[in-house]
This record gives sequence, structure tokens and C-alpha cells, in this order.
Amino acid sequence: MIKSLIDKILGKKPPRQRSAAPAAKTAKAAKPPRIPVGKRVDVPASEHGIDPELVDERARRVVETLQDAGYEAYIVGGAVRDLILGMRPKDFDVATNATPEQVKALFRRAFIIGRRFRIVHVVYGRGREHEVIEVSTFRAYMDATAAEQVEGNEKTSKKELADKSLVVDASGRVLRDNVWGPQDQDAARRDFTINAMYYDPRTGVVVDYHGGIKDAKKRVLRMIGVPEVRYREDPVRIIRVVRFAAKLGFEIEPRTREPIQAMADLLANVPQSRLFDEMIKLLQTGHATASLNELRKQGLDRGVFPVLDAVFDEARRHPGRDHFVQLALNDTDRRVGEGKPVAPSFLLACLLWHDVLEHWKRNQAQGEPPFPALQSATDAVFNARIGDISGRGKLAADMREIWTMQPRFERRVGNGPLTLVEQPRFRAGFDFLRLRAQAGELDMELATWWEDFSLADDHERRRLLDEARQQEVQRRQTRASAPDTGGEGGGEVGGGDAPRKRRRRRRKPAGDRTPQDGASE
Repeated sequence: MIKSLIDKILGKKPPRQRSAAPAAKTAKAAKPPRIPVGKRVDVPASEHGIDPELVDERARRVVETLQDAGYEAYIVGGAVRDLILGMRPKDFDVATNATPEQVKALFRRAFIIGRRFRIVHVVYGRGREHEVIEVSTFRAYMDATAAEQVEGNEKTSKKELADKSLVVDASGRVLRDNVWGPQDQDAARRDFTINAMYYDPRTGVVVDYHGGIKDAKKRVLRMIGVPEVRYREDPVRIIRVVRFAAKLGFEIEPRTREPIQAMADLLANVPQSRLFDEMIKLLQTGHATASLNELRKQGLDRGVFPVLDAVFDEARRHPGRDHFVQLALNDTDRRVGEGKPVAPSFLLACLLWHDVLEHWKRNQAQGEPPFPALQSATDAVFNARIGDISGRGKLAADMREIWTMQPRFERRVGNGPLTLVEQPRFRAGFDFLRLRAQAGELDMELATWWEDFSLADDHERRRLLDEARQQEVQRRQTRASAPDTGGEGGGEVGGGDAPRKRRRRRRKPAGDRTPQDGASE
């Protein structure tokens, strides 16, 4: 009463009158578009054409175990998409209405993992031959407005996130999503129509709520619901669009494509470790070149991944660098296509190699001895481009070992080659050397010699060492008799024919082998 009288004297409008119209307008504007639940369509085997022989037997066993216990269970997601396309899936995921605890109770080796999404890993086999079937519980679709909101992120708001099922950050990004629901809502909260299909290997039926089979056969990538809302829920979907388009050769549907560039700033809120994992997936799907081209096409080639910024930076690009990077990408794609393992450390070492070279030359120009200059260059480049991510220690050790091994390949005298060829990461270092030779950075003869040396017996190795020693003597004699042209003598790997001071050959820092200790393939 008194407050109203004071407001009247001061000429202020009553609160209700002052804010009613704008509040109504704001509430209307803030109402999020609803993602359609879709209509269930059961598609028989005669229509979808999945070959049962392509279905993993262990995934089938997980589904049948859950069904026999009275639960719904299906193979789900990318595996169904690949089966529709006639490809053998690399991984199989299962979705069920059983809770994680109920799933775990049915299998001898099952583990509940994850905070953001609680899932169960059912493990078969041991060692390198083991296989993991990922089992998730059907989740309810919940509007972000119905979730609890925290100001920070996964790291800064751990206490606030504890024991909560649905939480978003200030931008609407989902930090927790563990609210169980029916299958139609589980389909609605998946990202793309081609990833929202459920296959029952027992009956051969595919359950399709959003026309995923039609889109898969038309090779179209379409977001379920309103793309802007879905990107805000999880900005990593922006990267997933690019990855799937490149990997599958699909066209991005216009409504799904249009908001990508405008909403790319949301990626700044995503933890660096998660973005790093997405970058590795982009580069190691067997379509690395296509992925980089798609990033450029969608305007995501700047400011998203620090490693790729080094590759795309026009100021740093030159034909030698571009050729070397392209060879590395092609080599990775080839290995993936042949079913061979690929290590993230190797490709990252290739992408950043010319950054290391640039720093190395600069350090030596400032008076640092060659090997310490290389070590400080590797540290500077790794910290600037990789940063603080999960698994940083091993990744840094493996990349550093590949880089610091390169000048050692040029010293083919004494017992150095015998020691180097026994290093655990020798093969990775040699493959790196081979790519550099193919790119014209050094003589192919050096790479050929090391390949022969690594495959030879003891007698043949001694012969190759004697041959290399004689070549070195001839080179020294040639240098001694050649007139001094005043050229610079070193600083770049691959400059084996340039004159070097004797003290550089004698120098062998005590820390030379530290990065290699304990490294593994």
C-alpha cells in the first residue's frame, strides 16, 4: 500500500501494468520449439534389406539376453544406419528400456560408466581381442527450460551437478541427461534421422520414427526437430554434421546446414578435451581429406581446432607443407581403409611438423644448441596447439619421440643405428621419415637405407653400416675440397650435405633418450 503510494507520487506505473505486456511477449518468444516425437513405423526386412550376416553376434546376444529378461532391446544408431547402407558397422550399440543397474545385473562383465550420459559397457573377450557393446537406456526428451541451470560447466560446477538428472549451462548446453523415458522420446532426442532407427535382430524389424530409412537411401543428413535448438543443446552436433557428411558422402539438408556458421561460437563453451576427441574422429574415420574440405565448405576452418588452424593458416602455408600434410592424410585414410591401426600421435605430429621446424630454426638462430633447440620447439608447439587435454602426457611423449628421432636418422655411424632401430617407437619414427622423403624434404636414399637396415640380419646390418661410413668419409672429403661459398651450414632436418662443425657431431646431450623411455606403440 505504502509502496504503491510512493510509486504514484514518483509517477511510476504499477508493476503489473508496467511489465505485463512485455512479460507475455518474452514468455511467448522464449517458448522453445518442440521437437516432434514422430510416428512409429515398423519396417520389415523385405523393405529395409539389412543383411543379417553383417550383424555382430555379440550385439545380437546382448539384445536377446535383455529381451529374454522381459525388456525391450534393439541395435540402435550408427550401426543400423550402416546396415541399411549395406556396410559392416565398426561398432554396435544397443538401446533398451532397462535401467543401467538392471542391465549390469544381467551380464558377468558389465560396467556402468559416464556422468553426462550413464551407459553400460558389456565386455566380451580380453586383451586386444576384446569387444565392447555399449548399452544405453531409453531417455526422455526434455525441454532445456525444464532443466536445472548452472552458471559454469562440467569442471567448474561439479558440486552443483552431483545427483542431478537434467542440467544445462547458461547457453542451454546439456551437461546431464539421465531421465529415462519411452522409445519414441528416445528417438526424438537423437540428433539425425539416420541415427534414430532401432533394429531387432530377432524379428528383423527396423523401428523408424523420423524417416531415417528414406533419408539414408537418399543420402541426406537431416536434423530431427529445429536445428538451432538442437545445436544449442549440444554444440558438438555442429562437428558431427561435418563428420557424417564427409564420412558418408551425404548432402546436408538446407535447414540443417543454414545455422552452422552462425552458431559455431557455441563451440567455445565445449570442454577442450571433448573438442579434441571430435577432431581425432574427423581425422581418423578414413576420410580425413574429405573432412577438412567439408570444414572449409561450412566455414569452420578457423578458430575451432588449434591444430587445424596451423594447417589452414594461409600465412604459414607453402607447397612443401601442403604436400607433406596431404601425404599424411592420404596415408592415414589408406591405413583405416585396410583395417590397420592408426595412432593420433602420428597424424598430429605430421600436421604440426612444420611448426616445429620453424621454431627449431628460430631457436638455433638465437644460439641454442641443436638438440635442446628441438626439445624446446616441440614443447612450445605442443602446448600452443594441443593444450590441456585428457591423455596429454602420453600423447606429448609419443609426438616428441617421433620429432626428436628425425635428426638421429641422419647419423648412420657407430652404434647409433643399432640402438635406434630397437626403440619401441622406431616404426612410427621411420614412417614419419618415409613421408618426409616422399614430400622431398630429404633424399629418398636415406629412407630406403633405414628400411633395409630395419629388416636386415646382423651380418647385413654391419655391411650397411660400413657402406654408410664410407659414404660419410667421401662426403667429408668433398666438403673439405669444395670452396667456401659462405652458405649457412645447418639448422634444418634433411640438410645432411651442408657443412657442420665438428663440435655438433660430438655433442650428445644426456637427455637425448629421455622422451623414448617407457614409450609404447
